[in-house]
Amino acid sequence: MAQERTVLYEGSEIRYVLEEKPVKNLNLRIHKDCKVYVSASPDIPAEKVDGFVISKGNYIRSAQGKFLEMAHYALQPRQYVSGETFYLLGRGVRLKVEKNAREEIFSDGIYLYLCIKDPDDFAKKQRMVTRYLDEQCRIIFGEIISETYPVFQKYGISMPALRIRNMETRWGSCLAKKGIITLNKRLLEVPRNCIEYVVTHEFCHFIHPNHSRHFYDFLTTLMPDWRERKKTLDKSAVYWV
Repeated sequence: MAQERTVLYEGSEIRYVLEEKPVKNLNLRIHKDCKVYVSASPDIPAEKVDGFVISKGNYIRSAQGKFLEMAHYALQPRQYVSGETFYLLGRGVRLKVEKNAREEIFSDGIYLYLCIKDPDDFAKKQRMVTRYLDEQCRIIFGEIISETYPVFQKYGISMPALRIRNMETRWGSCLAKKGIITLNKRLLEVPRNCIEYVVTHEFCHFIHPNHSRHFYDFLTTLMPDWRERKKTLDKSAVYWV
């Protein structure tokens, strides 16, 4: 059950959708379209949820402003020229395009070097950068899944297959019956500890296939600081687990 509600914060309205779910905590989400959603147990009075939203007013306004800015930025297509910024594990790296007979792409953590025979070949630059980022996803996500798996192996879970996708509304998903974890390609942009959180979150769904209290209790046991990691993740971009 969902209902639209409005609260007043510092003289302006904040509209949000209240979703009643069997969750332990009040959960606030802001989508990339700037819409605000709060999930809460049906036992919690709506007035208390209103107060919660007001208490998060500054964060909501800040996040909405950031999302609007990011949406504007997203409208600007990549040109793959020197000076453009890409994000790898939470750090911005500047693209540096160099003419070179030996074509390669690599990063030193500060710059993303794109060496190419013809610096004006847009299509080839796009392919090279895309392949590089895809390969980094496979390497880093694969490492984190391998590091996380031993904790779950004792529960009789088989090593899951990894899929990497561009997803609009999720950081990750889990198909427990098929043994598949899918991760959003954009996770490459966020700090490593946030990726670890998403991977652990999805692994927990092999044990608890929903977001029940038991799920969150289990997650907290395995990763006591998951809330802090999720806060960092929520501030990083416009996608949600």
